[in-house]
Amino acid sequence: MHLGFSQEIKSLLQHLAEQPLTLGDILAETSERGFSLVIALLVLPFLFPMPPGLTGPFGAACLLLSMQMVLGRRSPWLPKKMANYKFPRRFAHILLHNLRRVTRIVEKIARPRLARIAKSSWAWRFNGFCISWLTLLLISPIPLTNPIPTIGILLLAVATVESDGLLMCISYVITVFITGLFAFIGYGLWLAPSLLPAIFR
Repeated sequence: MHLGFSQEIKSLLQHLAEQPLTLGDILAETSERGFSLVIALLVLPFLFPMPPGLTGPFGAACLLLSMQMVLGRRSPWLPKKMANYKFPRRFAHILLHNLRRVTRIVEKIARPRLARIAKSSWAWRFNGFCISWLTLLLISPIPLTNPIPTIGILLLAVATVESDGLLMCISYVITVFITGLFAFIGYGLWLAPSLLPAIFR
């Protein structure tokens, strides 16, 4: 039976809240859909206030999975150290508490559409490429920007799980927009050291 993203991520978080699973266990249970579900699970914490120090390990795992999508892999793999990482129960509880705020939107916008795009191998690879790029932006040292690429990654993950070709196309446009926004922020930070003396002169 096919479950939508909302039901799958909620069921997964409830399981994690009761009994922590390793990322390897989750991937083994979810197979091909594990790519998108685990990527969503790894980036969801960045939408909400969370303890520092997660960006590196969660971002690295997300990047590794998305790069495998770029290469066309349909069976996810993680190194033993990453695969043995147990998703903390307290994070699962926090995410469950806030999940409805995310899934309410997902349920309204995501559904199977444009199957020719959604099921194509090039879309699978391009989704992986976009997720990889957004993950690099996520782990970049620009403060207070984590939720921005997280939204793009989640949309791509949801579109993949729901086989929503239209949402994939919209997500590509959003990825370009996020890239432009980060370029603008980065340019502003690059100019800041030279502008500050002029401002306070």
